[in-house]
Amino acid sequence: MARYTGPKSKISRKYGEPIFGDTKALEKKPHPPGQHGRGRRRKKSEYAIQLAEKQKAKYLYGILERQFRNLFGKASRQDGITGENLLQLLESRLDNVVYRLGIAPTRRSARQLVSHKHITVNGNLVNIPSFSVKEGDMIAVREKSKSLSSIAESISRQSNRFKWLEWDDKSLSGKLIMYPDRESIPENINEQLIVELYSK
Repeated sequence: MARYTGPKSKISRKYGEPIFGDTKALEKKPHPPGQHGRGRRRKKSEYAIQLAEKQKAKYLYGILERQFRNLFGKASRQDGITGENLLQLLESRLDNVVYRLGIAPTRRSARQLVSHKHITVNGNLVNIPSFSVKEGDMIAVREKSKSLSSIAESISRQSNRFKWLEWDDKSLSGKLIMYPDRESIPENINEQLIVELYSK
């Protein structure tokens, strides 16, 4: 299964944000990576800015170009604002919902939990990270996996609950109440730049 496996801190430094979760790299080296990271860089073109925004979104959600392009196509065919539709589709991916519920500390570890059959949707085992969660779907930790220390530790650390999700500590299960609106999605993404890039 293809995904980015290169140095995570370099990507975080490139965009000046903790793309893959908390990292000390931004404190130690707040400048972009590379030989000229500290120096002055020429002004970026409009295309370069749009491309960087798309790449950042892909790294954040851990998906590759073909999947991202397909999601954009789906978002553009839906009613409403294409950029918001795209973010809603990204947020409703199973690996992202598992991450948002606090079952896993990062999207990458959430992806692994799903792939290793630790997560159920409406009582059925689902091991496809890109599975699209619908409103009303119940996401839970598989009965045999509830004793995993990594899951218990992640849940105990989760403090930021989202209004579009419901969580039950006793059953270790959550529910997608509704698709999030743009204001509820905390990611620092300018989705309009992505729309402009794909619209060319």
